[in-house]
Amino acid sequence: MTGSIYDSERLAAGYARRRPPVHRTILEAVSEYLQLTEPRSTALDVGCGAGLSTAALENTAETVVGLEPVQTMLRYAPLVAPGALWVIGRAEQLPFRAGRFSLVTAAGSLNYTDLDLFLPEARRVLTDDGVLVIYDFSPGRRLRDRDRLDKWYSEFEHRYPSPPGYDLKIRDVPYERHGLQLAGYQELEVAIPMSIGSYLSYVLTEANVEWAISRGEPEARIQAWCEKTLSDVFGGRTLDVLFDAYIAYVRKADLEKEA
Repeated sequence: MTGSIYDSERLAAGYARRRPPVHRTILEAVSEYLQLTEPRSTALDVGCGAGLSTAALENTAETVVGLEPVQTMLRYAPLVAPGALWVIGRAEQLPFRAGRFSLVTAAGSLNYTDLDLFLPEARRVLTDDGVLVIYDFSPGRRLRDRDRLDKWYSEFEHRYPSPPGYDLKIRDVPYERHGLQLAGYQELEVAIPMSIGSYLSYVLTEANVEWAISRGEPEARIQAWCEKTLSDVFGGRTLDVLFDAYIAYVRKADLEKEA
């Protein structure tokens, strides 16, 4: 990912320090869904970024490994999740032996991945009873019972468009082609109490801001506009910002049925 906006010291620091704790709530839902009464033996977090999604796995597995293709993003990871192991590598060519992991997670990282290469690799490194958990969540752009933040975010995106990419429709992925099956799916709403200060710190870590900065927009100008316009949204209060999440549970296909 040479030349990627994620190869950024600023973004790495922001991801490590300023993102809301959405991953932990989602991983709690994963543990409940999978009925994990005790930690799995080993877990791999694919595309772990600065390590927040990896840190959320610490109560879910005894050994946790974070894999990230952009070395800059791992600068703060040992501070975010000091008990984890870190590997520079790509999802399409996982540098691990077969059957190594009983849990593999991918948190919003597969939009940048060649799935026809990644899915066979995920199947290869999973144990026979292992689970690939793919999840993602929307930007925090909603408040409960009011539309001020959603309107603000629409203007924010208009001023600072997102970088090119593609929308991953997770339920339409051809898992069967690669010996896998979608075994479960759930959606949930995660509410995070945020003040204007914490929300401002978070929103400045969004990819569209980094892309605008990479194209010459001064960060101070972006921050000043956000701070000024968000004051009408928060009004000095702490509000529940809503993040809409999905979780897909993928397992190896039934070998008997394959035969």
